[in-house]
Amino acid sequence: MSQIYGTTKEIKLSKRIPEPLLSRKEAAELLGTTEGTLAVWSCTKRYGLPFIKIGRLVKYKLSDLEDFIQRRTQSGGS
Repeated sequence: MSQIYGTTKEIKLSKRIPEPLLSRKEAAELLGTTEGTLAVWSCTKRYGLPFIKIGRLVKYKLSDLEDFIQRRTQSGGS
């Protein structure tokens, strides 16, 4: 296995603060929906909500959820 210790790549990666990943349950609570609804959305690609697959697990970046909410926000009008 090759090591990249001390390389520029390692230094750049170590300076980033990793963004926490939310479970499907946490994402559903944040969006006010159910885990089942998020599963359908990911399967049908209905809203284009990005998700990350880690084995059988589905995770969501908080920033992706915030972007999704922002894109879906509509101003009041006639």
